[in-house]
Amino acid sequence: MTEFQMGKREKGFRSLRWLPWGLLIFCMTLSGCGPSWEKEEAETGFFAMNTLMTFTAYGENAQEALSEARAQVERAEGLWSVTDENSEIWQANHSGGKAVPVSEETARLVSFALGMAQETDGALDPTVYPVLAAWGFTTQEKRVPQKEEIDGLIGLVDHEKILLDGNLLTVPEGMALDFGAVAKGYAGDLAAQTLRSYGIESAILSLGGNIQTVGGRPDGSEWRIGIRSPWEDGTLGTLRVRDCAVVTSGGYENYFTDENGNIYWHILDPDTGYPADTGLVSVTVICQDGRVGDALSTALFVMGAEKAEDYWREAGNFEMILVTEDRRLLVTEEAAGYFRQDGGRREKVSVLTR
Repeated sequence: MTEFQMGKREKGFRSLRWLPWGLLIFCMTLSGCGPSWEKEEAETGFFAMNTLMTFTAYGENAQEALSEARAQVERAEGLWSVTDENSEIWQANHSGGKAVPVSEETARLVSFALGMAQETDGALDPTVYPVLAAWGFTTQEKRVPQKEEIDGLIGLVDHEKILLDGNLLTVPEGMALDFGAVAKGYAGDLAAQTLRSYGIESAILSLGGNIQTVGGRPDGSEWRIGIRSPWEDGTLGTLRVRDCAVVTSGGYENYFTDENGNIYWHILDPDTGYPADTGLVSVTVICQDGRVGDALSTALFVMGAEKAEDYWREAGNFEMILVTEDRRLLVTEEAAGYFRQDGGRREKVSVLTR
């Protein structure tokens, strides 16, 4: 990636520095929402996994169910945090290459992440953390590393070197696992499963750029999820969905500008160690499981439009909306049936078919 390639986006992204998420929930502004619903409403908001989360559920025992769902997310964060010295992942990363026993939940997460890395040919790689840290995206000290530094770290990015034998996890010395691209989705799945176990049939969970829905709205209609514009305030359009996950990854979510006006974002290409420069600025994935949506939204961004389309046609278990830097929306055929572009938008919408 050249400095010119990054710099050419600077003008369009400057006004997006304040935007925290790629998705908006349109519920309380709609007719039929609020106190007129007969079902009991409960809500909880908290900070976890480096983002603000808001869970809303409807039905009997809704508050108790949300408390348990929140506890599940916070428990997962305690297991998987890359900075908490008490977490299982931190201990594995600092074991000096020795096998570390982990919980069943952590073993399942590691197995899933490694499987997705294999399936996406490394476009998603949970071992990219050393390079991510060099860029400062894990701290407040963002910087552009020297090429020699990146070249020295890129050899530590290789998911195939991670060993998982039952509940024994081995991270080779110098390498580090980070599940920032799958943990929120996995936690959203855990939270949704918890709510269903309490008999909740209507809930919406916001985990930063991840939205997880349980059923539809209490009045029986679909949830309305707005997709933010990467270029200015407002949304590109609205998705009408129920009982699924909607996950967006975008270059505008976490980035910095250097003294020359060049932009660098946090979604790195594991092959190069530099921000992925594929012509995409946003990827939204709609699927059943939050963990899959989380993983794919990052992997497809790294792949770029052409490879993402090929992957979608082969996989067949998700829908997507790709937003390109030249202001085009590539929408898969099923998603086109429940996506509505906002009036007055300039973006050209193309429907992808199998």
